[in-house]
Amino acid sequence: MTADALSEWTRPPEWVPDLPAGTSHRIGTRDEWETARAELLVREKEHTRLGDELARQRRELPWVRVEKDYRLETDEGPRALAELFDGRSQLLIYHFMLGPTYEAGCPINSSIADSVNGLIPHLNAHDVTMLLVSQAPQEKPRAYKQRMGWDLPWASSAGSEFNLDLGYSSGEELTRSWVAQNIGSLPPIFERNARASGTDIGGYLTQSPGFSAFVLEDGAVYQTYSTGWRGLEFLMGYYPILDRAPKGRDEDDGFQLWIRRHDEYNR
Repeated sequence: MTADALSEWTRPPEWVPDLPAGTSHRIGTRDEWETARAELLVREKEHTRLGDELARQRRELPWVRVEKDYRLETDEGPRALAELFDGRSQLLIYHFMLGPTYEAGCPINSSIADSVNGLIPHLNAHDVTMLLVSQAPQEKPRAYKQRMGWDLPWASSAGSEFNLDLGYSSGEELTRSWVAQNIGSLPPIFERNARASGTDIGGYLTQSPGFSAFVLEDGAVYQTYSTGWRGLEFLMGYYPILDRAPKGRDEDDGFQLWIRRHDEYNR
């Protein structure tokens, strides 16, 4: 993990200015609210159009042919990357943080899988296959998926260099050296997630979250897009909803510390 990636992931969104003393928020009349709402709507529409333009630019990125013969382990046995498309022309992969030293999946990644799991039939109907990929041996994803109650496909890259080549896994020795040099500046979410995943910070950070897109054309596989860290918020369905709630994300210095696995909130 680079310092830039760490900063991008842990940097909170822009927040509101200080509020007047004695109030929790600015109070206005209905007319004032309607005027302010109309002004904000102009900005929201600009944001929507910008999002459409960014989507178009993503589709126009050049494709890069995948030359290596990657083989990942699935519940049905070893599969080549082209076979993971499952008869469709598009393949989306979420690089789920479940490494060899983990005893359970990362809680934040688990919240993402919660969001994605119910969408699989809709994506499949639109010529898209989506699955999780982790570096842990296949028995760990299999057991964890059963615990979480997911039915989305999940493959292991333990026997290949797939996750390493794409930049979502790193060697343990190198990672532990980096952690030792930066231990004083790491956000508390790393220690919390490492403990929750049954490993330490060094083991936890051998994995990084990521999203990769591929297309299959004339028997060849091409990578078309990738993103990581805060670029993954489009998969975190609760954040866009919270952004429209009265108190917003309400994280402040506790960035993502509130997030738990869905079966742990009432413990």
